[in-house]
Amino acid sequence: MKKIILSISLLLTFLISCNNNQSQNNQYKGGDNMDTRVFKIYTNIEMKKVRFKNRYGIEIAGDLYLPENYASNKNPAIVISGPFGAVKEQASGLYAQEMASYGFVSLAFDPSFTGESGGDIRNTASPDIFTEDYSAAVDYLGLLEFIDRNRIGAIGICGLSGMAITAAGTDTRIKAVAALSMYDMSRDMSKGHQDYYTPEQRRKIKEYLSTQRWKDAENKTYALGNHEPYFFDENNNLMASAMTVPEELPENADPVFAAFYNYYAKRAYHPRAVNFVTSWIAAMPMSFWNFPLMANIKDVSPTPILLIAGDRAHSRYYSEDVYKEALEPKELLIIEDADHVDLYDNMEKIPFEKLSQFFKNNLK
Repeated sequence: MKKIILSISLLLTFLISCNNNQSQNNQYKGGDNMDTRVFKIYTNIEMKKVRFKNRYGIEIAGDLYLPENYASNKNPAIVISGPFGAVKEQASGLYAQEMASYGFVSLAFDPSFTGESGGDIRNTASPDIFTEDYSAAVDYLGLLEFIDRNRIGAIGICGLSGMAITAAGTDTRIKAVAALSMYDMSRDMSKGHQDYYTPEQRRKIKEYLSTQRWKDAENKTYALGNHEPYFFDENNNLMASAMTVPEELPENADPVFAAFYNYYAKRAYHPRAVNFVTSWIAAMPMSFWNFPLMANIKDVSPTPILLIAGDRAHSRYYSEDVYKEALEPKELLIIEDADHVDLYDNMEKIPFEKLSQFFKNNLK
């Protein structure tokens, strides 16, 4: 069983060096001035490029999706981001466009340091700043004349779900929050998949991160690595080297790895993403150890929470555990015959009707 868990954790390290030749087999067409979204575009939904700053002074890049006849109404709105290491031209943009088709002004944004957003240090992450990015997106939407600032919700996908929920726990302007294929990145980085790290292994991981900071300080640069570099050999020695993703998926590949590979490296590849393009800064996970995302989960109430996960998702337990800890109002929806990545872009699996009704009921 331990070997299986280790294999899953290894295969879930999306932060890799990816062969550039992969781009010829995916939907990305290239060019800074071209539309680089990797999903089907609705011609009746207008999208505008927008920029706004968070309270740390970092400029956030967003794609604002506008429903038909939006200018004549005071509209409800939704801020959306995720997955962790993805960009707004991928899953969050798909969600934003779809929610706009249901009548919600929707803003998909790149978190700080990622994609087209600012931040001098690239490929790093902060749970605190990523949470702030949600509130900054609310700031931006609430100043638009066609937005009803009392009817703003949030959606988090995969690794940004924890930040969306955390933001809703403090920012009462977020009136409802939904999390799909949730990943608690703080828990994942500090405890491993299904919390399998032993106390000794956790100590070794902290020593690795701390030593890496000395190296970065001495070299005056930031070495790249994985956000989950914590694999242990048969002698319990830490292995922290990055993976190299093959140009083609190997036969008999682990199904979890295959699902991520087919999304990030093939059908939804985007050169500005981190996943399957580059890697995070090796010492980046330290901030997630310091910031338990679910520490204020009970403070979200009375803001409604909707958690959605696939029944076959390796990450399902995150949604179930958050549901157990959260106070009412809350709802957990398990999608039949769906894995983790199905909720990124599988239009037959993502319950948009349910999402629409959830926000209509709670953004009144």
